[in-house]
Amino acid sequence: MAVSGADDEDHLVVSFGEMLIDFVPTVSGVSLAEAPGFIKAPGGAPANVSIAVSRLGGRAAFMGKLGDDEFGRMLAAILRDNGVSDSGVTFDGGARTALAFVTLRSDGDREFMFYRNPSADMLLTPDELDLNLLRRAKVFHYGSISLITDPCRSAHLKALEVAKETGSLLSYDPNLRLPLWPSAAEAKEQILSIWDQADIIKISDVELEFLTGQASVEDEAVLSLWHPGLKLLLVTLGEKGCKYYTKDFRGTVNAFSVKQVDTTGAGDAFVGALLSKVVQDMSVLQDEKKLREVLRFANACGAITTTKKGAIPALPNLSEALAFLEKQ
Repeated sequence: MAVSGADDEDHLVVSFGEMLIDFVPTVSGVSLAEAPGFIKAPGGAPANVSIAVSRLGGRAAFMGKLGDDEFGRMLAAILRDNGVSDSGVTFDGGARTALAFVTLRSDGDREFMFYRNPSADMLLTPDELDLNLLRRAKVFHYGSISLITDPCRSAHLKALEVAKETGSLLSYDPNLRLPLWPSAAEAKEQILSIWDQADIIKISDVELEFLTGQASVEDEAVLSLWHPGLKLLLVTLGEKGCKYYTKDFRGTVNAFSVKQVDTTGAGDAFVGALLSKVVQDMSVLQDEKKLREVLRFANACGAITTTKKGAIPALPNLSEALAFLEKQ
């Protein structure tokens, strides 16, 4: 659960974007068509990050729109049950909460099928933003799915503007989901359209290739995405750990070997772990030793998440993460 206390007001992480229901097959290693049944699991990358932060002892709030339906009310309750403020959540009576069917096939590729036609999260308007909540954020975290269509795109840009004006640290995980975009070209253009505003950016090796056109995780490819205002650029490499780049130093932190069940949410656990530490001590971004310790913690949280099905149900709490690290 979130830590409480007056001084925590300065350590708030606000995540903006989508929250939805992931339906995950009851058996591993099958395509969606082959799945005999599905388990209902709450998810959505920004919401996953907010819950990851809270479970690890931080203060978190989620901002987005849900359907005024059974699933939407259930998701809002899950936020609250996990110590995340839902004061920035609005409900739409005319659109459903988004659904996604997600599987990890036997060849290791993830397969997605989305039900958004449109879903409530796509209909958030700038006027519905809780500006006071945004102004209290020490860290403002977001993805790119909310850039796909208006009015949510305009709401995203407005939220970004307000957070930047009030001095929030801006954290960006594009979380590429190509099936949701009209075209790959549009996805790349929109993802990069807000690139130069972020202080921290986390991408996967797959996203690196998509954005640079280079099938390489060498420094040259990564640094082609560097912008002058960036404080930390991270590339997650799955079982090979992660690479980090700052203005003054760069390196690699190895991953942990675990028996993977479902990789859904692992990247969000990684980001949530990182932000839960950075929001408490911004000097992490300038101190390589501290950063490496934080990234080892983030890798551990990502690894733990892959050992269970679904995203939110698999996110570790602080005691689980620490116990895992003690055994390594």
